[in-house]
Amino acid sequence: MGKLGKEIVKLDVDILLKKLNSALADEWLAYYQYWIGAKIVKGPMKDAVISELDIHATEELGHATLIAARIVQLGGTPVLSPDEWAKVAGCGYAAPVDPYVATVLDQNIKGEQCAIRTYSELLDFTRDKDPVTYNMVLGILSDEVEHEEDLASLAEDLEMMLEHRK
Repeated sequence: MGKLGKEIVKLDVDILLKKLNSALADEWLAYYQYWIGAKIVKGPMKDAVISELDIHATEELGHATLIAARIVQLGGTPVLSPDEWAKVAGCGYAAPVDPYVATVLDQNIKGEQCAIRTYSELLDFTRDKDPVTYNMVLGILSDEVEHEEDLASLAEDLEMMLEHRK
């Protein structure tokens, strides 16, 4: 990390790196959860759900890229092994063992809600102490809020469609 880059960070960098590595692990798990969900999902509206899951997977991978780069800028090492992801992740991974669209949507909504809480905490932690990480986290948080809304809208549409058929 550059000298001035270090001077603008007014918090314990080791704690920040731990939090960022946890978020990085969550992003990798979220990427895979979306990616595999798009491959196995079944049921009504599956094409719309697949499309949304694919978009979200790509965006989660982008978040992982941003976080890994920031970890390196701060002089840390991104979590190096997929074996470590589940150990350091805060939100974890919900395997889509039931491929029904409503179940897959619900699992991913819960994942997004956890991500929103995680990034809200990171915002609080970095506010007025690390503007670079703060701005990165703010952008990611905006995406996660949008993801939750996208998935909730699909779930609502699915529910309305199924209710209408009764």
